[in-house]
Amino acid sequence: MDHTSTLEKIIRGVLLTLVVIFFMFPIFWIFLMSFQTNESILRIPPSLAFTPTFDNYFALVTGEMRTAAGSLKIEFMRNLWNSVLLSTISVALSLVLGIPAAYAFARFKFKLGEDIAFTLLSFRFAPPLLVLLPLSLYFKTLGLTNTYIGLIWVYQLICLPLILWIVRGYFEDLSPDIEHAHRIAGYGWFATFWKIALPLARPGIAAAGLLAFIFAWNNFVFALVLASADKQPVTVGALAFVTASGIQYGQIAAAIVLSVLPTFVLALFAQRYLVEGLSLGAVKG
Repeated sequence: MDHTSTLEKIIRGVLLTLVVIFFMFPIFWIFLMSFQTNESILRIPPSLAFTPTFDNYFALVTGEMRTAAGSLKIEFMRNLWNSVLLSTISVALSLVLGIPAAYAFARFKFKLGEDIAFTLLSFRFAPPLLVLLPLSLYFKTLGLTNTYIGLIWVYQLICLPLILWIVRGYFEDLSPDIEHAHRIAGYGWFATFWKIALPLARPGIAAAGLLAFIFAWNNFVFALVLASADKQPVTVGALAFVTASGIQYGQIAAAIVLSVLPTFVLALFAQRYLVEGLSLGAVKG
């Protein structure tokens, strides 16, 4: 019995290791590419033996990209800052608007409530190209084209429905008995929401905020059409590495590494809340 159990553990460990290697190898390879020149990257057959260089990262930080045709100016660090600004403010605004709405949908039943909630969720179903044309026309009329305010507004189509539906599920999983007892003690609706419901749903809120941040960070189409280079996030700014003289693979890899770092650090920081939030409601007493 002990031998069988030990063998199962070994097989399980080997299989898990193979799965991790399969999914992590592309990330590991991109990390190695970020320290190589184009000649080393395009070498056939590929080799793990190379002389590392920091030129790719230096080009991103200084904003000067050297190609076969000469030197080109790039705004990668500005694009990176744009991504941080747009994603952070968009998620913060969506949390402020979405959490009370999620609580209302979870605790109060009112006419057309489910229809309104589904309508908000349908924004996630619609492909971005479906709304880009009317959005671009409205933005020109309102003077919001190529503005941070306009992009943050349109990012609500990404963040708000996601936060609303995820947090609503967590509020529904929480027992309302504690809130009822708090209300009986003489506290109002807002005090009960602020002191009881909000702290209990904190793991779910953190998980929803993190997922919304990742979706906002990875957005490409809206910023590509509705903003120019000085307002575009890093996902669109990466197009600058595709030049007439060729594709700068090393700098693209370095840009991927730098653009992934903020979400990676955020995920590590919120890991405990993310695990608790994703497991909330899995076991009900």
